[in-house]
Amino acid sequence: MESVIIYHNPGCGSSRGALGLLNERGAKLEVIEYLKKPPARSDLERILKMLDSPPADLVRKDKRFKELGLNPDDYTDVKSVIAILLKHPELMQRPIVIRGGRAVIARPPEKLNELF
Repeated sequence: MESVIIYHNPGCGSSRGALGLLNERGAKLEVIEYLKKPPARSDLERILKMLDSPPADLVRKDKRFKELGLNPDDYTDVKSVIAILLKHPELMQRPIVIRGGRAVIARPPEKLNELF
């Protein structure tokens, strides 16, 4: 089976669920705990090119986003999304699952089925 990359946060239920589904499929996995090893600019550019969703979807608009006083309208294009995620990797939506040149934000975890 083709290898699969998952940008994973073990503290996230959706991320753990996706990892569990991938393990059940017997996927050859590369697990990247992105809070320990944040993605570089080139990684984020590659992910954004592979996603079928708008760049803004890669940014979590959660409690932390609000604590930082950020405005969602300021993070809709590739350049601004990359800039905020380089500065605050904890705002990256998770999990990101990559297989065969395609990527999905696996929320809920069953969305990763789009890759298989």
